[in-house]
Amino acid sequence: MVNAILALLALQLMGEVLVRAFGWPLPGPVVGMLLLFVGLKVRGEVPATLQRVADGLLANLTLLFVPAGVGVMLHLELLAAGWWQLLLTVVVSTLVTLVATATVMQTLLALTQKLRR
Repeated sequence: MVNAILALLALQLMGEVLVRAFGWPLPGPVVGMLLLFVGLKVRGEVPATLQRVADGLLANLTLLFVPAGVGVMLHLELLAAGWWQLLLTVVVSTLVTLVATATVMQTLLALTQKLRR
């Protein structure tokens, strides 16, 4: 189990190193997650120890929101000053996400139907 945790941390570190080395505009953990995805696709399965670690992390996922909640409480006056910008951002980004998801879904469905013919 320790090996699986170390593997996740090593992939995150590799992502950070790649992002800083090449100046990519992505968070290092995202690149590390992509590396993990590629590694799992090449392997063809998720190792049992990695599955147990992932299950443990997901079971305690709510604990990861505690620092964000503390940050919100610490900067409540800042959030109160810019509430309408935050609301507008959330609404617009939600609509953009919905439109992008629907467009991708329609494109994939059309492509799937085209390939079946």
